[in-house]
Amino acid sequence: MQYELTTPCTAADLAPLKAGDTVLLSGVVYTARDQAHKRMLEALDKGEKLPFDLEGSAIYYVGPTPERPGEVIGSAGPTTSGRMDAMSPRLLDLGNKIMIGKGKRDAAVKEAVVRSGAVYLAALGGAGALMAQSVKTLEVIAWPDLGCEAVRRLTVEKMPLTVILDAHGGDLYTSGPAAYLKTVK
Repeated sequence: MQYELTTPCTAADLAPLKAGDTVLLSGVVYTARDQAHKRMLEALDKGEKLPFDLEGSAIYYVGPTPERPGEVIGSAGPTTSGRMDAMSPRLLDLGNKIMIGKGKRDAAVKEAVVRSGAVYLAALGGAGALMAQSVKTLEVIAWPDLGCEAVRRLTVEKMPLTVILDAHGGDLYTSGPAAYLKTVK
């Protein structure tokens, strides 16, 4: 199935999604990679406010390249999501609803996705220019000293994504190969 979603999203918005579905995502998406996640957790530990409201948020694990003249963003392909696994459950428990990246996630993230009614979506790795076409505006909102890993607020339009982990425990990295193997026997 294909769905069109606009952020911010609630658990009810995400409940119909199943691993393997396609999502065209519009609205605000925040960028945050390893170092930004580390700073967010440090801020939470100190009781400080985060640079954006986690409730219903979408976080894209990307460190975009510099934009060329006339472009909003440079290449914006996903980074490996597993690097955020130790930090993601806490953010999910605090209201983050959509994670966007590439690659498998650990058991703690999968449990947090189900517990919080969230999803993990995959962006097409190796197609950073394609992903960049969905970005309509960009603003650095926190930690510019991190360079490409600074937190950015993107406005996206119909960003093409695939559901990897759904809120019901579905995992495309498990169900996809199993479905394929049934077809070749």
